[in-house]
Amino acid sequence: MQIIILILQLIFVPLVSPFFIGFIKKIKAKLQNRRGASVWQPYKDLWKLLHKDEVISSEASWIFKFSPYIIFSITIIVGASIPLFSSLFMNFYTGDILVTVYLLSIGTFFLALAGMDTGGPFGGFGSSREMTISAMAEGGLIFSLLTVAIISGTTNLFKISSAGLFVYNKPIISVILAFIGFFIILLAENGRFPFDNPDTHLELTMIHEAMILEYSGKKLALMEWAGANKFIIFVSLGANMFFPYGIAHSMSLMAIVAGILVLLFKIVIFCLVVGVLESKMSKFRYFRLPDLLIISFIISVVAIGLIN
Repeated sequence: MQIIILILQLIFVPLVSPFFIGFIKKIKAKLQNRRGASVWQPYKDLWKLLHKDEVISSEASWIFKFSPYIIFSITIIVGASIPLFSSLFMNFYTGDILVTVYLLSIGTFFLALAGMDTGGPFGGFGSSREMTISAMAEGGLIFSLLTVAIISGTTNLFKISSAGLFVYNKPIISVILAFIGFFIILLAENGRFPFDNPDTHLELTMIHEAMILEYSGKKLALMEWAGANKFIIFVSLGANMFFPYGIAHSMSLMAIVAGILVLLFKIVIFCLVVGVLESKMSKFRYFRLPDLLIISFIISVVAIGLIN
């Protein structure tokens, strides 16, 4: 049974991530009175890209060629190292908060390097913007997760997910503030509104799309898939660190099935919120983004300060 759970843990994120990206696009289409593409369209897009030939600039180095594999592999490792539907793998060395945060940072680092590698102007400014946002978001992300770590008395993500945070003797205000700070970082790290528009190729506003503009074929498919994986990783962290309800604490079949269903329900809720936000608000100007990230950092610091 443990082997089956481990395999489920390994394939869950890459298996469901394209569906939920399509789900958010469907929500946005409905709210904008459009029919929109099917929720299965991202799978079709990935399949199409995986069967297309690639065009690679003669100026590209090994960084450009190998970054998609590195970034995609990191999202698979992190996806398998965080509590998704069970809290049974507490002995994972990669299940620590700092290891998870900095593994994701390595992915961002190679993404920015790949954007600059071919010397294209769009890749350069996309990488510059991405690293600025990532550097400012790092503090808010660490402090928001540190809040639940201090409350739970451990930095192990699986142990945190086993602890109930919304109980009478816990600092609930701190948990709520830390979640608000985390949710702002979730939007920033995944290139969602108001930080970035994932559906645009307008050169003056794009950030993430600018860095992968030079990719095509299989490597573009891996980049797009890795981006979807990263979104589900952040949503799963938010769902299970701050609302650790329904997660399986035993190897019984019923507990695992219930854990998967509850996690899918939580992800649907997060996607609904993101879809509504992206339909009701516009993208912020780039120079206003640091203000939002600083607010996230301050909220997370205040959350730690309120812990008794």
